[in-house]
Amino acid sequence: MSTDSTFGTLKAVPALDRTDLLAPPVTAAIREWEHPGIPAGEFQVAEIDPELADTAAFCAAYDVALDASANCVIIAGKRGGETRYAACMVLATTRADVNGVVRRRLDARKASFAPMDDAVERTGMEYGGITAFGLPADWPVLVDRRVAESAGVIVGSGLRRSKLLVPGRALTELPGAEVLDDLGLST
Repeated sequence: MSTDSTFGTLKAVPALDRTDLLAPPVTAAIREWEHPGIPAGEFQVAEIDPELADTAAFCAAYDVALDASANCVIIAGKRGGETRYAACMVLATTRADVNGVVRRRLDARKASFAPMDDAVERTGMEYGGITAFGLPADWPVLVDRRVAESAGVIVGSGLRRSKLLVPGRALTELPGAEVLDDLGLST
């Protein structure tokens, strides 16, 4: 994936060639990327219509299979007045097991999707474009095994106007990453 490539009907280019299509924390994370076997040059970005950023609309408009797209959902778990956050990476054909796997992993009494304003403020990314790259280092990044094993998966770029194409295994190299077998439940 180190040269310009196409996925669906989109043309992608190396992400660091178009940092204008990345949220600042995502740009920083990719610039700092140092993992043997996964050069940052493998990260590709494609510009999209921001009105089509939501997964179903994006996949339909750009001829991308749902199982080639992964969603990053931010979960807030609460216990005893303390809130813990986690990012969950699941294929678009599944949904995160928030009240089972995620709640137990966060050791929380209650877990739910983080409120939009809270997720945007804490990530520095746009709602509908949040991705696992560039998140706060102390957050666990829970990655469904099917995402981790994808040769290439489409994820957010931190902005609604673009998408990243990355090797699934790159998500397993993020700070706090954990690969879980049953994170994504079939929809």
